[in-house]
Amino acid sequence: MTAPKPNAGILGISPYKGGESAVAGVADVRKLSSNETPLGPSPKAVAAYRALADELHRYPDGAADALRQAIAHHHGLPAENIVCSNGSDEMISLICQAYCGPGDEVLYSRHGFLMYPIAAMARGATPVTAEETDLTCNVDALLAKVTPRTRIVFLANPNNPTGTYISAAELRRLRDGLPAGVLLVIDAAYAEYVSRNDYSDGVELVRERDDTVMTRTFSKIYGLAALRVGWTYAPTPIVEIINRLRGPFNVNAAAQAAGIAALADTAWTDKARAHNDSELPRLTKGIAALGIGVVPSVGNFLLMRFPGGADEAKAADAFLRGQGLILRAMAGYGLPDALRLTIGTLEENDRLLKALAAFRAQKS
Repeated sequence: MTAPKPNAGILGISPYKGGESAVAGVADVRKLSSNETPLGPSPKAVAAYRALADELHRYPDGAADALRQAIAHHHGLPAENIVCSNGSDEMISLICQAYCGPGDEVLYSRHGFLMYPIAAMARGATPVTAEETDLTCNVDALLAKVTPRTRIVFLANPNNPTGTYISAAELRRLRDGLPAGVLLVIDAAYAEYVSRNDYSDGVELVRERDDTVMTRTFSKIYGLAALRVGWTYAPTPIVEIINRLRGPFNVNAAAQAAGIAALADTAWTDKARAHNDSELPRLTKGIAALGIGVVPSVGNFLLMRFPGGADEAKAADAFLRGQGLILRAMAGYGLPDALRLTIGTLEENDRLLKALAAFRAQKS
């Protein structure tokens, strides 16, 4: 055998699988598996993307200066403390590349985003989970799992796939309880959907400290998932490290242009948020009325838990696919009794409720 040996930890990784888009033998398929906005991107972002068609021979701005300035203006942040990335997934990987390795531990909440353990194991570090309470991050449980080997703590807030969140006060208590120098990464991918008064995306903690960062994405409410553009707000020392590691042209020119236009089109973002604010409670109520458990969510998705456990969840998944509705099975997240669904269009949501009612009728 002549194949080279991979680095420690890599063979233990189960590759991440995105939401599926097709069902064999079904023509009219609706994808409700990847938390994509049903409204699509801003028309202004689409126009900005198309305007780059004659510039494909040009390299993008490696520093993404205009995009960073637009993000800074939109959020009231210093542009020099913003780094753009090829989606927030790349930033998660870069952070692990920079700050953990063999013998280190990376801590996250039990049902947190699967990219956290993948990125940790790719660097030879050991992922460690802390149990949750009612599918919500338990700060005390996280702090109890901290050891001298803990290098990074990832917290998705709101969390994917549960849709739950912790308050600004709990977020601060987590940061204050961690040893100085343990990096807290606040993954706020769904922050734009949250309207709770006690929520914080963690900006103030990043501003106050040099061991905390916040990651964001344009893939969700801005509808630019295909372009892979994310960003992070971080203290200067961490910005300098990440800029040493990232690719010199890691965010393509079309993504930068579309991101700038999407930020500027606040009316479109407000429309997307208003749609979610209306449909999220309607779907929650409708699903609960069918006798299916629904986890309260502040994102653009819902986690359904079936009373018949894993067998019913698997049967429901198969039935819905037969109806042309693709949801996300949650066994990989340790929730075999659950399916996650994206808030879709009015038509898609009505179609889903009708299909779920038909499935449950078969069970009675």
